[in-house]
Amino acid sequence: MKQPSQLRLIMLLMMGTLLIAGCGSDSDSTPDEPPVNVDPEEPPVGQDPPPNILFLVIDDVGIDQFSAFGYGGATPANTLSINTIAEAGVRFRNTWSMPTCSPTRVSFFDGRYPFRNGVHNAILSTDLANAQMSPYATSLPEVLRDKAGYVNGLIGKMHLTGSDLGPDNHPLGDEAMRVLGWDYFAGYLDGAPYPIDTTAGGIAPEGTYQCGWVPVTSLDAEHGADFGVCYFADGSHTVMDDPNTYPTPGRTCVEQGGILDPNTTVYSEDRFAELRFDVQNGYYTGEWKVNDMDGNDYTLTPADPEARGYRTTLETDRAINWIKAMQERPADEQTPWMLSLGYSALHAPLQPPPAALLPNPDAMLSLAGCGTPVASRLADVGVMDPTELAEFAEQRIVVQHMLEAIDYEMGRLFESVGIATRDDEGNLVYNEESNIVVVITADNGTYMPSVKAPFDPLRAKGSLYQSGVWVPLIVAGPTVVEPDRDVPHMINSTDLFRLFTGIAGIDDEGVAAELNLDAQAVFPYLENPDHPPIRDYNYAELALNPNNSPPPPCVLPQANLCVQIFPQKEVCEDQSGVWYGPGNEIDPDGFTSCCAVNTYLEGLGEPKLSLFPEQQFTFRDGEYKLVRLARPNCDAEGLIHTEELYEVNESPNPMELKLDREDANLLADGEENLNAEQLARLTALRSGLDALLATKVECPGDGNGDLLVDQSDLDEWEYWAAPERGKSSWYDLNLDGITDAADKAIIEENFGNDCRVSL
Repeated sequence: MKQPSQLRLIMLLMMGTLLIAGCGSDSDSTPDEPPVNVDPEEPPVGQDPPPNILFLVIDDVGIDQFSAFGYGGATPANTLSINTIAEAGVRFRNTWSMPTCSPTRVSFFDGRYPFRNGVHNAILSTDLANAQMSPYATSLPEVLRDKAGYVNGLIGKMHLTGSDLGPDNHPLGDEAMRVLGWDYFAGYLDGAPYPIDTTAGGIAPEGTYQCGWVPVTSLDAEHGADFGVCYFADGSHTVMDDPNTYPTPGRTCVEQGGILDPNTTVYSEDRFAELRFDVQNGYYTGEWKVNDMDGNDYTLTPADPEARGYRTTLETDRAINWIKAMQERPADEQTPWMLSLGYSALHAPLQPPPAALLPNPDAMLSLAGCGTPVASRLADVGVMDPTELAEFAEQRIVVQHMLEAIDYEMGRLFESVGIATRDDEGNLVYNEESNIVVVITADNGTYMPSVKAPFDPLRAKGSLYQSGVWVPLIVAGPTVVEPDRDVPHMINSTDLFRLFTGIAGIDDEGVAAELNLDAQAVFPYLENPDHPPIRDYNYAELALNPNNSPPPPCVLPQANLCVQIFPQKEVCEDQSGVWYGPGNEIDPDGFTSCCAVNTYLEGLGEPKLSLFPEQQFTFRDGEYKLVRLARPNCDAEGLIHTEELYEVNESPNPMELKLDREDANLLADGEENLNAEQLARLTALRSGLDALLATKVECPGDGNGDLLVDQSDLDEWEYWAAPERGKSSWYDLNLDGITDAADKAIIEENFGNDCRVSL
């Protein structure tokens, strides 16, 4: 397995240590020397440079949301910008992600399944470095740079590593994205926006303002306000007392990055000092980590004016600025570039976007709440009380508006960088002369409360069912032959690695063999509308990441499900969950496991909860899908293993769509009731899944993934075990959260092993 230069990696890591020690929120910090770069291969003389690439990832949005693919429910979101790109390119109708964000996102950039790269689930603060993207694996940006001269940028959310929330498990620190191969990064290392600040900046007790801002009195007569002073982080202010200019002063103030002091027109320095600009507020603040092109690293805290405002807009602004900077370089400095833009939305917490980003602004202004989570099972919507039903409907409206806001900002991005223009009526028109390939996808299916019919909300994000792993994929640009067409063949999230290398004109067959990738080719579908299927099967998985300690239980009443994947109460509640960890109302010390929660409920005469599987695997051919689940056994040690079989399709007609609903499980009545074809398919799928999982190579003592246990492992262990580090790393081989002599002993015990013979 090819890996980056060990010298380059060690130099980057050592430089990162110096930078992290010297930087904070001060943007003037300067590294002692610029980052180490590898000279790219020059394209042959006379050959046109490859196209630029704009890669857009939307968070938590499955194919169920998109009218471009024939879905979107009874009232699809207005996604005219996305539809314009879809009509100008290729719609891949059969694309699978992994069921949560980090495994999918890492697979984009290292081209391998989770059981190979170790990223099995969304990365949490308690997860060890072994569950994060490895700096020793050759990343997509490194390949594009070294083999085709690309400059690589990354903006927004990508969630490939740990963050400041778990410093002991965050060995790469603030320079993580540079170490992993990007030339520029401006975004968040956390996996989602922080919870909504219901104090609205410290002006009221916790829980007062569910949206994070002061509503008008027509929506909240007790706590609302129709005027006030809007304070900004830089010390300036605006009096918002004109109802014609500021019909919603509390909301307008937050949208502009401020905090409203309600029901006053008097500015006060003392009041300014009391306001909590340092507290994050959902989608209207962020802590930005920036790795500049010149090697400078700095942090924009939530109190920095540049970090305040609606995330989707700020993410788009930074993308426009970076691309324009690339486009405006002198002719002799022009090189191809790839920008990956990870939008934070539609991830929880749900928070209404600025009304100005919506096709119907008045619809959002009339909302009384913010998509408040509901506790009832979605399957029982018909028996909700009126309050719960209103909250459920509002939650779905907020999600739809968040998607429409992304679409609006995508349109602004496309127009700003020359991908599209506007006609006389304001409609977006794709520019066929653009030299930018646009790729749009998502990291996993929609979260359960927001899933659109006919998809199954109880089998959504976090599950391996179709609603959890079936995502959109759209590609448009100069490499597409015969645009405005569908490709029905199977695509996996790992395959995007080779989509990008193909677009860049790199020998992706050679790269795939060199790096032992799971990715299959995608580029041939762009060039040849009649290209036969390349994949024989598709695959997805989900499992627990190695961590310092299992997260406490969180119950998701909508699905009658108990999970142990959220380390903090606020994260559980953002997912519409009920917290059973420390500080819960029943037992302040917290329940130890979901099994303990079920024991408690049984004692009350309540029905048991379903337990979230510790392992999930799915494997499909063109028409049938096998699902394997392993749940905790509360009555004995070990896991309870089950299998399910479904017939599925990708029909754009919702009435003809075959989904893997609970009542469609062909194994529900036993294997003996399958017909001959079903039994044959089941046998083939079992064999295929077993054969794939058997290709995983265990290599004790190998921390850098080259499948050799040699001197490089001892050298790299020594780096990570140094006193100033010594915490979680890729050389914490016994997974105890410490890199120490016990890990060195594992290397020495296996020294000289060549695990490549197992490939």
